[in-house]
Amino acid sequence: VRLEKCWFCSSTCYPGHGITFVRNDATIFRFCRSKCHKNFKMKRNPRKVKWTKAYRKLAGKELAEDATFEMERRRNRPEKYDRELVHKTVKAIQKVEEVRGARQDRFYERRMAKSKGQQKAADRRQLEQEIHLVKAPGA
Repeated sequence: VRLEKCWFCSSTCYPGHGITFVRNDATIFRFCRSKCHKNFKMKRNPRKVKWTKAYRKLAGKELAEDATFEMERRRNRPEKYDRELVHKTVKAIQKVEEVRGARQDRFYERRMAKSKGQQKAADRRQLEQEIHLVKAPGA
């Protein structure tokens, strides 16, 4: 089963789903849903549309460099199927997904730790500026 990547949002296109657009120069564009296809037809740049993977990586919201992305590389060589090999491969893919999830969680925590300190400082500044609203006038 070949799982393609959506040209616009980089999500997975499962067999029998989505839209395939072939341009006159024989370039193939696969889209996971009509939303991506419409945005492509509107000539939108995926790096500027906030819900795409390209935007999230560019804005530093998602891991850009990770060894687990090597599993997603396209391989066009046909493989002879061996049931045992397929079983091991599926287990390896599940393990890679777990590792990737854990790394993304750590990445998120590190990113949010910075903003937590900034938020606390902003809250403190606001409290100092508006202390007269909190304190009783006679105190």
